[in-house]
Amino acid sequence: MKFGLNLFLTTCLVLSGGYINPSHAEDAPSAAIEAVAEEPTLETTVEATVEDIADTVEETVESVSESVDELEAIADETTAPQTASEDEVKLMPAVAMHGDIKYLTDFKHFDYVNPDAPKGGKLRQHEIGGFDSLNPFIVKGSKADGVNFLGASLLYGALMTQSADEPFTMYGYIAKGIKMPKDRSWVGFVIRDEAKWHDGTPITAADVKYTFEQMLEHGMPFFKAYYGDVDQVEILSDKEIKFTFKHSLNAELPLILSQLTIIPKHYWEREENDISKTNLTPPLGSGPYRVKSVDAGRSISYERVKDWWAKDIPINVGRYNFDEIQYDYYKDSNVALEAFLAGEYDVRLENSSLQWQNGYDSPALKQGKIIKGEFHHERPAGMQAFIYNIRRDVFKDIKVREAIAYAFDFEWSNKQYAFGAYKRNQSYFENSELAAHDLPDAREIAFLEKYRGRIPDSVFTEVYKAPETDGSGNNRDNLRKAKMILKEAGYVLGKDKVVHNPKTGVKLEFEILGVSPLFERWTLPFIKNLDRIGIKANFRIIDPAQYQNRVSSFDYDMIIGTIAQSESPGNEQRDFWNSAKADMQGSRNYIGVKDPVIDEIIEEIIQAPTREDLVARTRSLDRILLANHYVIPQWYLDTWRIAYWHTLGFPEGLSPQTPGFTDLWWAKDGGAE
Repeated sequence: MKFGLNLFLTTCLVLSGGYINPSHAEDAPSAAIEAVAEEPTLETTVEATVEDIADTVEETVESVSESVDELEAIADETTAPQTASEDEVKLMPAVAMHGDIKYLTDFKHFDYVNPDAPKGGKLRQHEIGGFDSLNPFIVKGSKADGVNFLGASLLYGALMTQSADEPFTMYGYIAKGIKMPKDRSWVGFVIRDEAKWHDGTPITAADVKYTFEQMLEHGMPFFKAYYGDVDQVEILSDKEIKFTFKHSLNAELPLILSQLTIIPKHYWEREENDISKTNLTPPLGSGPYRVKSVDAGRSISYERVKDWWAKDIPINVGRYNFDEIQYDYYKDSNVALEAFLAGEYDVRLENSSLQWQNGYDSPALKQGKIIKGEFHHERPAGMQAFIYNIRRDVFKDIKVREAIAYAFDFEWSNKQYAFGAYKRNQSYFENSELAAHDLPDAREIAFLEKYRGRIPDSVFTEVYKAPETDGSGNNRDNLRKAKMILKEAGYVLGKDKVVHNPKTGVKLEFEILGVSPLFERWTLPFIKNLDRIGIKANFRIIDPAQYQNRVSSFDYDMIIGTIAQSESPGNEQRDFWNSAKADMQGSRNYIGVKDPVIDEIIEEIIQAPTREDLVARTRSLDRILLANHYVIPQWYLDTWRIAYWHTLGFPEGLSPQTPGFTDLWWAKDGGAE
């Protein structure tokens, strides 16, 4: 599982899911649990409020582990694995989830960096909104950019860091290596002798244990679910630590433990510091930067640590090149664009086709001072969609969900509002090899066969394809199809011109909840088409705080959001689809999925022994989700639209997973004019 930059950072997990690539999480904006969509940019997040839901979270985190407990019981009934001792397991500088690592022991730097990038200058970036905390580990508060709750960031180091050109491979950072037996029943880390905090204090195994304990006690509820299979933590020496697991069924656990962001025990144990509270006091870190200045809610600046202990480690060569990195916050996206054109900040990742097409006409662009570029990427797009809340009676019927999808005319809207730039989502794992774009192969059929009769028959014989039009705006054929599906399901048009089911009394009326008026142009034509077939819908926009609370408590009929994914799905899938999460306020099971088959397949994905098995099992999950019509797919983009001032440089071959503004780019001739 991974975490990424501001296209898809969606999580309290990561988990926006997916998976956030911890090695580049510093590119991501503030976020916790969120439903975020592309085009236009939805800059706000959907954070759970601890004050209201803490008790529910605590109770449900325990229930999340029920499926794992069942697996433990099964494991107890079978022969216990013969676990190797620490002395029998060699120290490895890197570990892959499946298969071989790309960069061997003697590698000099990652392929996607410029090892000769000059150091110096200043990078200025922007964010929409504000911040009130430098503590990213708790749900309370809105964290500033540059600090993250998982993985490496500008301020903090992690045990290991992920390469940005492999599915899921971790390389030593604070830890010089990892110990792990073949059955992955425990994992150990050996801390580098040179690893130290910015005050010069060495980083020790005690810091690692303290971090783990504090995250479980005071951190986001996510940590308890994410690391719930850890049974024991032992300090073996000043520089070595061991995590023993409850069972050996969670093959991903050693790697996700290596993502742990380490905090300094000696600093947080001081009376004046409290890891459970928000604060704006610059904390002690171990990363490439320290906090230089803070203007609460408006700006934060980081300065490069010149004698940084990790600057010559191969994973960091050619990275973190700016002497200073500054984030300025804006309340309005249009104002932020004008500020960019005026030279107030240096680089911009554009998510709006309309702005990309028409918003950059300026003297600076004509003079070549601003450069626009589109860069192909291989980042999994996940599923951006109109998301049904099937907890509501109106959407419990799969036929209703299928019929409503025929009212969304993507082809016409794409042409009208996005200049034809977008591609239609046809998978929950879009833009990756995990997407089920073809009929199931022999490996998938063999896997799915045991579920036959418990899943839709179409999973075996059909490839999902979202309803399609000719883009003319004449959607009669699809609307006719929708009416036919509803009629066959027993729905009729009432005297009030609203379709209803006489047997159940369910009327097809619902609300689409939103947080940005920019989505109106995509949503209103959809609503108009629904009205033509007797379905009444309205689009309601509310303020971000209210939206956060309603989404975290599942108080909506339909929302617009992205369920972000990675190249290596795993434990985070429980948060998206597991039955125990359906009633857990603040979880990312936005849909309300409760399906025993899906629960089983999630565990099969987590336990996949090979990459080939992972792909087959994930595609199987994809097929079942699609066949159940839980969402109306929207669109995705397989390019980054980047506008930047000519004073910046970047590697010829950008990473396929992240543009890496803060760690891969550099300033030319001192930077900004």
